[in-house]
Amino acid sequence: MAEIKIAEVESSSDLNQFIQYPNRLYRDDPNYVTPLVMERKEFFDTEKNPFYKGAKTKLFLALDGKEVVGRIATCIDFNYNDHHEESTGAFGFFDCPDNYDIASKLLKVAMIELTREGMQKMRGPLNFSSNHELGFLVEGFDSPPSIMMTYNQPYLPRLAEKFGLKKAMDLIAYRIEENAPVSDRIRRISQKIKERSKVTLRPMNMKKFDEEVQMVREIYNRAWQDNWGFVPLTEAEFEYIAANMKQIVDPDLVLIVEQDGEAVAFVMALPNINQALIRLNGRLFPFGLLELLWHTKVRNKIDSVRVLTMGVVPEFRKRGIDSMINLEIMDRAVAKGYKWGEISWVLETNELMRSAADHMGAKPYKRYRLVEMPL
Repeated sequence: MAEIKIAEVESSSDLNQFIQYPNRLYRDDPNYVTPLVMERKEFFDTEKNPFYKGAKTKLFLALDGKEVVGRIATCIDFNYNDHHEESTGAFGFFDCPDNYDIASKLLKVAMIELTREGMQKMRGPLNFSSNHELGFLVEGFDSPPSIMMTYNQPYLPRLAEKFGLKKAMDLIAYRIEENAPVSDRIRRISQKIKERSKVTLRPMNMKKFDEEVQMVREIYNRAWQDNWGFVPLTEAEFEYIAANMKQIVDPDLVLIVEQDGEAVAFVMALPNINQALIRLNGRLFPFGLLELLWHTKVRNKIDSVRVLTMGVVPEFRKRGIDSMINLEIMDRAVAKGYKWGEISWVLETNELMRSAADHMGAKPYKRYRLVEMPL
Protein backbone atom coordinates (compact mmCIF):
# COMPACT_ATOMS: atom_id res chain seq x y z
CA MET A 1 0.00 0.00 0.00
CA ALA A 2 1.35 3.40 -1.01
CA GLU A 3 0.98 6.43 1.20
CA ILE A 4 -2.69 7.26 1.59
CA LYS A 5 -3.62 10.68 0.26
CA ILE A 6 -6.85 12.59 0.80
CA ALA A 7 -8.32 14.50 -2.14
CA GLU A 8 -11.34 16.75 -2.26
CA VAL A 9 -14.14 15.80 -4.64
CA GLU A 10 -14.06 18.34 -7.47
CA SER A 11 -15.46 16.70 -10.58
CA SER A 12 -18.47 14.62 -11.58
CA SER A 13 -16.12 11.65 -11.92
CA ASP A 14 -14.92 12.21 -8.35
CA LEU A 15 -18.53 12.42 -7.15
CA ASN A 16 -19.39 9.18 -8.90
CA GLN A 17 -16.50 7.46 -7.13
CA PHE A 18 -17.65 8.98 -3.82
CA ILE A 19 -21.17 7.57 -4.36
CA GLN A 20 -20.04 4.16 -5.59
CA TYR A 21 -17.28 3.43 -3.07
CA PRO A 22 -19.46 1.82 -0.33
CA ASN A 23 -20.95 -0.53 -2.91
CA ARG A 24 -17.49 -1.97 -3.47
CA LEU A 25 -16.61 -1.94 0.24
CA TYR A 26 -19.76 -3.88 1.20
CA ARG A 27 -20.21 -5.95 -1.96
CA ASP A 28 -19.95 -9.26 -0.06
CA ASP A 29 -22.17 -8.16 2.83
CA PRO A 30 -25.68 -9.68 2.49
CA ASN A 31 -27.19 -6.99 4.74
CA TYR A 32 -25.96 -3.96 2.80
CA VAL A 33 -28.58 -2.11 0.76
CA THR A 34 -27.13 -0.23 -2.20
CA PRO A 35 -28.71 3.25 -2.47
CA LEU A 36 -30.22 4.18 -5.81
CA VAL A 37 -27.44 5.90 -7.75
CA MET A 38 -29.76 8.45 -9.37
CA GLU A 39 -31.24 9.38 -5.97
CA ARG A 40 -27.76 9.87 -4.48
CA LYS A 41 -26.65 12.05 -7.39
CA GLU A 42 -29.70 14.23 -6.96
CA PHE A 43 -29.10 14.48 -3.20
CA PHE A 44 -25.55 15.76 -3.81
CA ASP A 45 -26.71 18.23 -6.47
CA THR A 46 -26.28 21.60 -4.79
CA GLU A 47 -28.57 23.25 -7.32
CA LYS A 48 -31.49 20.83 -6.87
CA ASN A 49 -31.31 20.03 -3.16
CA PRO A 50 -32.44 23.05 -1.06
CA PHE A 51 -30.54 21.77 1.99
CA TYR A 52 -27.40 23.38 0.60
CA LYS A 53 -28.91 26.87 0.81
CA GLY A 54 -28.35 26.72 4.57
CA ALA A 55 -25.23 24.59 4.71
CA LYS A 56 -21.63 24.34 3.58
CA THR A 57 -20.31 20.91 2.68
CA LYS A 58 -17.18 19.28 1.31
CA LEU A 59 -16.55 15.72 0.14
CA PHE A 60 -13.22 13.88 0.34
CA LEU A 61 -11.77 10.63 -1.03
CA ALA A 62 -8.94 8.56 0.43
CA LEU A 63 -6.66 7.39 -2.38
CA ASP A 64 -4.10 4.61 -2.48
CA GLY A 65 -2.47 5.61 -5.73
CA LYS A 66 -5.51 5.92 -8.02
CA GLU A 67 -7.66 3.48 -6.06
CA VAL A 68 -10.38 4.89 -3.79
CA VAL A 69 -10.04 3.30 -0.33
CA GLY A 70 -12.30 5.54 1.77
CA ARG A 71 -14.51 8.60 1.87
CA ILE A 72 -15.77 11.28 4.27
CA ALA A 73 -17.74 14.52 4.11
CA THR A 74 -17.93 17.62 6.26
CA CYS A 75 -20.96 19.80 6.82
CA ILE A 76 -21.67 23.06 8.58
CA ASP A 77 -25.43 23.30 8.99
CA PHE A 78 -26.12 26.97 9.67
CA ASN A 79 -29.76 26.25 10.53
CA TYR A 80 -28.66 23.81 13.24
CA ASN A 81 -26.10 26.19 14.71
CA ASP A 82 -28.54 29.10 14.69
CA HIS A 83 -31.27 27.03 16.34
CA HIS A 84 -29.01 25.64 19.09
CA GLU A 85 -26.63 28.62 19.35
CA GLU A 86 -23.63 26.35 18.77
CA SER A 87 -20.59 26.16 16.53
CA THR A 88 -20.81 22.47 15.70
CA GLY A 89 -19.65 20.91 12.44
CA ALA A 90 -20.49 17.44 11.23
CA PHE A 91 -18.69 14.61 9.51
CA GLY A 92 -20.65 12.06 7.54
CA PHE A 93 -20.64 9.62 4.62
CA PHE A 94 -17.70 8.03 6.43
CA ASP A 95 -16.66 4.67 4.99
CA CYS A 96 -13.36 2.84 4.87
CA PRO A 97 -11.89 -0.63 5.41
CA ASP A 98 -10.82 -1.85 8.84
CA ASN A 99 -7.64 0.20 8.67
CA TYR A 100 -6.86 2.83 11.28
CA ASP A 101 -4.35 4.64 9.08
CA ILE A 102 -7.02 5.33 6.46
CA ALA A 103 -9.72 6.12 9.03
CA SER A 104 -7.54 8.52 11.00
CA LYS A 105 -6.41 10.40 7.88
CA LEU A 106 -10.04 10.90 6.80
CA LEU A 107 -11.18 12.00 10.25
CA LYS A 108 -8.17 14.31 10.62
CA VAL A 109 -8.98 16.05 7.33
CA ALA A 110 -12.57 16.52 8.49
CA MET A 111 -11.35 17.88 11.81
CA ILE A 112 -8.95 20.32 10.12
CA GLU A 113 -11.60 21.49 7.66
CA LEU A 114 -14.17 22.19 10.39
CA THR A 115 -11.58 23.88 12.61
CA ARG A 116 -10.61 26.13 9.70
CA GLU A 117 -14.26 27.14 9.43
CA GLY A 118 -14.35 28.18 13.09
CA MET A 119 -16.25 25.22 14.47
CA GLN A 120 -15.73 24.29 18.12
CA LYS A 121 -17.03 20.71 17.99
CA MET A 122 -17.19 17.87 15.47
CA ARG A 123 -20.12 15.44 15.60
CA GLY A 124 -21.21 12.58 13.41
CA PRO A 125 -21.86 10.62 11.43
CA LEU A 126 -24.55 12.89 9.96
CA ASN A 127 -25.45 12.55 6.28
CA PHE A 128 -25.82 15.62 6.56
CA SER A 129 -28.30 16.39 9.37
CA SER A 130 -30.73 14.74 11.77
CA ASN A 131 -33.32 15.06 9.01
CA HIS A 132 -31.22 12.68 6.89
CA GLU A 133 -29.51 9.37 7.71
CA LEU A 134 -27.35 9.47 10.81
CA GLY A 135 -25.40 7.46 13.34
CA PHE A 136 -23.06 4.48 13.42
CA LEU A 137 -24.83 1.15 13.70
CA VAL A 138 -23.47 -0.32 16.97
CA GLU A 139 -26.02 -3.09 17.66
CA GLY A 140 -28.16 -5.17 15.31
CA PHE A 141 -25.80 -6.26 12.55
CA ASP A 142 -27.78 -9.40 11.75
CA SER A 143 -30.35 -7.82 9.42
CA PRO A 144 -30.52 -5.15 6.69
CA PRO A 145 -31.39 -1.56 7.62
CA SER A 146 -34.87 -0.16 7.07
CA ILE A 147 -35.55 2.65 4.64
CA MET A 148 -33.47 5.78 5.35
CA MET A 149 -31.37 4.13 8.08
CA THR A 150 -27.60 3.70 8.01
CA TYR A 151 -25.46 0.57 7.85
CA ASN A 152 -21.82 -0.17 8.61
CA GLN A 153 -19.59 -2.96 9.86
CA PRO A 154 -18.80 -3.09 13.63
CA TYR A 155 -15.21 -1.93 13.14
CA LEU A 156 -16.14 1.54 11.88
CA PRO A 157 -17.35 3.03 15.21
CA ARG A 158 -14.37 1.38 16.91
CA LEU A 159 -11.98 3.21 14.56
CA ALA A 160 -13.76 6.50 15.30
CA GLU A 161 -13.49 5.86 19.04
CA LYS A 162 -9.77 5.11 18.70
CA PHE A 163 -9.40 8.49 16.98
CA GLY A 164 -10.82 10.17 20.08
CA LEU A 165 -14.49 10.59 19.27
CA LYS A 166 -16.77 9.96 22.27
CA LYS A 167 -20.41 8.99 22.49
CA ALA A 168 -22.80 11.93 22.24
CA MET A 169 -26.15 10.16 21.93
CA ASP A 170 -27.62 6.77 21.09
CA LEU A 171 -30.69 6.27 18.93
CA ILE A 172 -32.87 3.19 19.34
CA ALA A 173 -34.76 1.31 16.62
CA TYR A 174 -37.66 -0.81 17.84
CA ARG A 175 -39.17 -3.77 16.05
CA ILE A 176 -42.84 -4.59 16.45
CA GLU A 177 -44.50 -7.74 15.13
CA GLU A 178 -48.03 -7.95 13.73
CA ASN A 179 -49.09 -10.04 16.74
CA ALA A 180 -47.33 -7.83 19.31
CA PRO A 181 -48.99 -8.00 22.76
CA VAL A 182 -50.30 -4.44 23.03
CA SER A 183 -51.25 -3.73 26.64
CA ASP A 184 -54.96 -3.55 27.46
CA ARG A 185 -54.30 -0.20 29.11
CA ILE A 186 -53.11 1.32 25.82
CA ARG A 187 -56.17 0.06 23.97
CA ARG A 188 -58.50 1.41 26.69
CA ILE A 189 -56.79 4.81 26.62
CA SER A 190 -57.00 4.95 22.84
CA GLN A 191 -60.69 4.08 22.85
CA LYS A 192 -61.49 6.67 25.53
CA ILE A 193 -59.69 9.40 23.59
CA LYS A 194 -61.69 8.54 20.49
CA GLU A 195 -64.96 8.57 22.43
CA ARG A 196 -64.47 11.58 24.72
CA SER A 197 -62.13 14.00 23.02
CA LYS A 198 -62.92 16.39 20.24
CA VAL A 199 -60.03 15.25 18.10
CA THR A 200 -60.52 13.44 14.81
CA LEU A 201 -58.07 11.20 13.01
CA ARG A 202 -57.82 10.92 9.24
CA PRO A 203 -55.44 9.65 6.55
CA MET A 204 -53.47 11.98 4.32
CA ASN A 205 -55.41 13.50 1.41
CA MET A 206 -53.23 12.94 -1.65
CA LYS A 207 -55.44 15.23 -3.74
CA LYS A 208 -54.28 18.10 -1.51
CA PHE A 209 -50.72 16.84 -1.19
CA ASP A 210 -48.99 20.23 -1.13
CA GLU A 211 -51.36 21.61 1.52
CA GLU A 212 -51.01 18.48 3.63
CA VAL A 213 -47.22 18.65 3.42
CA GLN A 214 -47.18 22.21 4.76
CA MET A 215 -49.52 21.23 7.57
CA VAL A 216 -47.28 18.34 8.58
CA ARG A 217 -44.15 20.54 8.42
CA GLU A 218 -45.65 23.04 10.85
CA ILE A 219 -46.51 20.29 13.33
CA TYR A 220 -43.10 18.67 12.88
CA ASN A 221 -41.15 21.86 13.55
CA ARG A 222 -43.30 22.76 16.58
CA ALA A 223 -43.30 19.26 18.04
CA TRP A 224 -39.56 18.62 17.69
CA GLN A 225 -38.12 22.09 18.32
CA ASP A 226 -36.76 21.27 21.81
CA ASN A 227 -35.37 17.82 20.96
CA TRP A 228 -31.67 17.05 21.10
CA GLY A 229 -30.06 17.46 17.69
CA PHE A 230 -33.18 18.83 16.01
CA VAL A 231 -32.85 20.98 12.91
CA PRO A 232 -35.97 22.89 11.76
CA LEU A 233 -36.88 22.16 8.16
CA THR A 234 -37.42 25.04 5.78
CA GLU A 235 -40.44 25.00 3.50
CA ALA A 236 -38.26 24.19 0.48
CA GLU A 237 -36.46 21.34 2.26
CA PHE A 238 -39.66 19.75 3.48
CA GLU A 239 -41.20 19.96 0.01
CA TYR A 240 -38.07 18.36 -1.48
CA ILE A 241 -38.15 15.47 1.01
CA ALA A 242 -41.91 15.04 0.59
CA ALA A 243 -41.63 14.97 -3.21
CA ASN A 244 -39.14 12.08 -2.97
CA MET A 245 -41.35 10.20 -0.52
CA LYS A 246 -44.50 10.74 -2.59
CA GLN A 247 -43.46 7.94 -4.94
CA ILE A 248 -43.75 5.34 -2.18
CA VAL A 249 -46.02 6.91 0.44
CA ASP A 250 -49.18 5.05 1.42
CA PRO A 251 -51.73 7.74 2.44
CA ASP A 252 -53.43 5.25 4.78
CA LEU A 253 -50.21 5.17 6.80
CA VAL A 254 -49.88 8.96 7.16
CA LEU A 255 -52.38 9.95 9.83
CA ILE A 256 -53.30 13.48 10.85
CA VAL A 257 -55.06 14.38 14.10
CA GLU A 258 -57.22 17.49 14.10
CA GLN A 259 -59.27 19.45 16.60
CA ASP A 260 -61.84 21.88 15.26
CA GLY A 261 -60.19 21.65 11.84
CA GLU A 262 -56.70 22.45 13.16
CA ALA A 263 -53.97 19.82 12.85
CA VAL A 264 -52.37 19.03 16.22
CA ALA A 265 -50.50 15.76 15.59
CA PHE A 266 -49.38 13.36 12.89
CA VAL A 267 -47.64 10.05 12.40
CA MET A 268 -45.98 8.75 9.22
CA ALA A 269 -45.02 5.22 8.28
CA LEU A 270 -43.40 4.28 4.98
CA PRO A 271 -43.28 0.89 3.27
CA ASN A 272 -39.79 -0.51 3.89
CA ILE A 273 -38.71 -0.32 0.28
CA ASN A 274 -35.22 -1.49 1.25
CA GLN A 275 -36.64 -5.01 1.04
CA ALA A 276 -36.88 -4.45 -2.72
CA LEU A 277 -33.83 -2.20 -3.18
CA ILE A 278 -31.51 -4.82 -1.68
CA ARG A 279 -32.01 -6.79 -4.94
CA LEU A 280 -31.34 -3.93 -7.37
CA ASN A 281 -27.66 -3.07 -6.74
CA GLY A 282 -28.46 0.63 -6.88
CA ARG A 283 -29.85 0.72 -10.41
CA LEU A 284 -33.41 1.00 -11.69
CA PHE A 285 -32.45 0.72 -15.36
CA PRO A 286 -32.66 -1.07 -17.66
CA PHE A 287 -34.48 -3.83 -15.78
CA GLY A 288 -34.45 -2.58 -12.21
CA LEU A 289 -37.64 -0.56 -12.45
CA LEU A 290 -39.57 -3.58 -13.71
CA GLU A 291 -38.10 -5.72 -10.95
CA LEU A 292 -38.93 -3.08 -8.32
CA LEU A 293 -42.54 -2.90 -9.50
CA TRP A 294 -42.71 -6.69 -9.61
CA HIS A 295 -41.53 -7.06 -6.03
CA THR A 296 -43.62 -4.23 -4.62
CA LYS A 297 -46.84 -4.23 -6.63
CA VAL A 298 -47.16 -7.74 -7.98
CA ARG A 299 -45.52 -10.15 -5.59
CA ASN A 300 -45.81 -7.93 -2.54
CA LYS A 301 -42.35 -8.72 -1.24
CA ILE A 302 -42.39 -5.72 1.07
CA ASP A 303 -43.90 -6.97 4.32
CA SER A 304 -42.67 -4.28 6.71
CA VAL A 305 -43.01 -0.56 7.37
CA ARG A 306 -40.90 2.01 9.16
CA VAL A 307 -42.67 4.44 11.47
CA LEU A 308 -40.50 7.33 10.38
CA THR A 309 -41.74 10.24 12.44
CA MET A 310 -44.47 11.38 14.78
CA GLY A 311 -45.26 14.75 16.28
CA VAL A 312 -47.72 16.19 18.78
CA VAL A 313 -47.78 19.97 19.28
CA PRO A 314 -46.78 20.92 22.87
CA GLU A 315 -50.21 21.96 24.12
CA PHE A 316 -51.71 18.58 23.17
CA ARG A 317 -49.09 16.37 24.80
CA LYS A 318 -49.79 14.05 27.75
CA ARG A 319 -53.36 13.52 26.58
CA GLY A 320 -52.77 10.04 25.23
CA ILE A 321 -52.78 11.17 21.60
CA ASP A 322 -49.39 9.57 20.99
CA SER A 323 -50.70 6.21 22.20
CA MET A 324 -53.82 6.56 20.08
CA ILE A 325 -52.02 7.27 16.81
CA ASN A 326 -49.30 4.65 17.45
CA LEU A 327 -51.96 2.01 17.95
CA GLU A 328 -53.95 3.22 14.94
CA ILE A 329 -50.96 3.14 12.60
CA MET A 330 -50.07 -0.37 13.76
CA ASP A 331 -53.62 -1.67 13.30
CA ARG A 332 -53.84 -0.13 9.82
CA ALA A 333 -50.48 -1.57 8.76
CA VAL A 334 -51.49 -5.06 9.94
CA ALA A 335 -54.83 -4.73 8.13
CA LYS A 336 -52.93 -3.95 4.90
CA GLY A 337 -50.89 -7.14 5.24
CA TYR A 338 -47.64 -5.89 6.76
CA LYS A 339 -46.02 -8.42 9.09
CA TRP A 340 -43.75 -6.19 11.15
CA GLY A 341 -42.66 -2.61 11.60
CA GLU A 342 -39.70 -0.57 12.75
CA ILE A 343 -40.16 2.45 14.99
CA SER A 344 -37.09 4.60 14.53
CA TRP A 345 -35.30 6.42 15.56
CA VAL A 346 -35.96 7.16 19.26
CA LEU A 347 -33.50 9.12 21.38
CA GLU A 348 -32.24 6.97 24.24
CA THR A 349 -33.16 9.86 26.57
CA ASN A 350 -36.75 10.09 25.29
CA GLU A 351 -38.41 8.17 28.12
CA LEU A 352 -41.96 8.99 26.97
CA MET A 353 -41.45 7.55 23.48
CA ARG A 354 -39.50 4.56 24.79
CA SER A 355 -42.25 3.82 27.31
CA ALA A 356 -44.89 4.13 24.57
CA ALA A 357 -42.95 1.67 22.39
CA ASP A 358 -42.68 -0.77 25.29
CA HIS A 359 -46.44 -0.60 25.94
CA MET A 360 -47.05 -1.30 22.26
CA GLY A 361 -45.08 -4.53 22.57
CA ALA A 362 -42.14 -3.24 20.52
CA LYS A 363 -38.63 -4.46 21.30
CA PRO A 364 -35.28 -2.65 20.78
CA TYR A 365 -33.40 -4.43 18.00
CA LYS A 366 -30.90 -1.93 16.61
CA ARG A 367 -28.87 0.86 18.17
CA TYR A 368 -27.18 3.76 16.40
CA ARG A 369 -24.60 6.12 17.90
CA LEU A 370 -23.55 9.71 17.31
CA VAL A 371 -20.05 10.62 18.48
CA GLU A 372 -18.29 13.94 18.95
CA MET A 373 -15.08 15.64 19.99
CA PRO A 374 -14.00 19.22 20.76
CA LEU A 375 -11.94 21.02 18.13
